[in-house]
Amino acid sequence: MIYRLNSALRSREIERFAHFVTVGLTGTLVDFGVLILLKELLGVPLLIANVLSYTAGIVNNFVLNRLWTFPEARGKRLWTQFGQFAAVSAIGLLINTGIVLLLTAPLSALFSQAQMGYLAAKLVATVVVLVWNFFLNRYWTFSDVKK
Repeated sequence: MIYRLNSALRSREIERFAHFVTVGLTGTLVDFGVLILLKELLGVPLLIANVLSYTAGIVNNFVLNRLWTFPEARGKRLWTQFGQFAAVSAIGLLINTGIVLLLTAPLSALFSQAQMGYLAAKLVATVVVLVWNFFLNRYWTFSDVKK
């Protein structure tokens, strides 16, 4: 019986993580789309474009995670929960931006097209921050989810 209960709990956490990843993919599409739009089409400097695109992804992810990934975690007030989500995401943004700035030049040297370097750096940053965001949001922002 305990094994079945543990298995069900693990299964539910795996499902939550899968939802979180799916939501994250939509946020990543928003993030990359806005980044490319701002940098390539509008000529916005990389640092500013990355901050704005990441912020658009944060809003997308909060809404979808609250509605779909953690629908039972609405015991906290919306703005409290959004504040926590935004705080986790802000630290994630610092990590993301640091990785993008650190890896863009070395990765650009690996590609024949220099602009591919910042996209490769963004991909690495996105994977690192995905893990950060899931665990902090699962156990702090959406902590009222039953285990």
